[in-house]
Parts: sequence; C-alpha cells; structure tokens
Amino acid sequence: MASDAAPLPPTRWALGGAKNSGYGERFAELINQGKDVDGEARLADTLVDRGARILDAGSGMGRVAGYLQAHGHRVVAAEPDPVLVEQSRLTYPALDVVPLEILDLTREAVAAAGVADGFDLIVCVGNVLTFVADGTEVAVLTRLRELLAPTGRILAGFHLRGGPSSARPYSPDEFIADATSAGLRIDHRFGGYDLRPVDDNYAVWVLSLARDASPAQN
Repeated sequence: MASDAAPLPPTRWALGGAKNSGYGERFAELINQGKDVDGEARLADTLVDRGARILDAGSGMGRVAGYLQAHGHRVVAAEPDPVLVEQSRLTYPALDVVPLEILDLTREAVAAAGVADGFDLIVCVGNVLTFVADGTEVAVLTRLRELLAPTGRILAGFHLRGGPSSARPYSPDEFIADATSAGLRIDHRFGGYDLRPVDDNYAVWVLSLARDASPAQN
C-alpha cells in the first residue's frame, strides 16, 4: 500500500476489542483435544485441484490455511490481528502469515508472498465478512474478486443469526446485492459446510466472476 494512502477505517473486529478475546485459544484447545474443526477446509479442498493457489482472507489462528497447506496447496494466509497472527505461528509454525487487512491485499502484496497469477480459490469463512468495517463490504468483495484467477472461486460463510455480538447482521439479500455490485456471481448457497440445505441460521456461498467482470477490473 502506498505510504500516502488514507488509513483504512477500523473493522468491526478491531472495534470489538475484548469481546474477541479467547477465540484463538479456544480453537487451539479444540485442536489439542482432537476435535473436528476442519469442516470449512474440507469443503475448500474439494473445490480445487491438488496444488492450488489459495488465499485464506482473514485466516485467524490458521486452522483452515494450515489444513489446506498440509494437503498440498500453495496457501497465502492473511490476518491483521497481531494476537491471532502469534497464535497461528504457535499452532501452525510452517504457515507464513501476511499481516494485512483484506483491503490492503493488493496484487503486489500477494505477489510478494509468492502468488503472482491470481488465486484458484479464496477462502473467507468464519464470519470474516461480518467483521469488516461498516460500509466497506462491496470494496472488500471487489478486492477479493481482483485477486482471483479467471476461473477462480470464493468460498464464504457467516452466521445469519446467533453469530458473535460484535459482528454485523448480514442478510442474504444484502450479501447478494453486494456481491453482484462487486462483479461476482452467486454459484451456490448452502446452510453449512457439509452442504446442508439453505436455512436461516448460517449461509455458505460459492462465488465466481460475473460473466462481464474480470479479475483486474477496477
């Protein structure tokens, strides 16, 4: 990002402060107990060929990115929260983390991390899209679209109800309108990462480039 660029508005995650404490440690403990925390990652793995270029945007403590890297993919994990970055490095020491917000993930930034030709898949799960700064949803989705390879896809998921208290409510109609404005097409919607039918509690989306859009469209 250019040095004279305006600072990004604070995300809902950053504003949540202490409300977010314990997230990384909780998942690390579940992993230590042998619990299944890989539902998102298993679905992501089915959407690409082995050795795919994958961006985990808002990678948290690294559980999805770590799984995908261990299964042979070229993974870039991006997470701006320094506490979660440290937790990721402790739990998945082989996983490199780019400490940037989604809106700071320029093509130059991800090229420096080793992916210059766009991503085959972008994973944006775990309520990440409900924690971005208010009013930046279309800009965030547009940035993700710009980072896709021409045939790339986005896997996104968030609570429709019963989510974290500091996250925004994000209705399916609002999300579809924002994704369309960002040049994306809704390919699939499910009620969970096990591909259960659509419900009112959680939404899982598979997106791709709209037919009249391009990865580098501005």
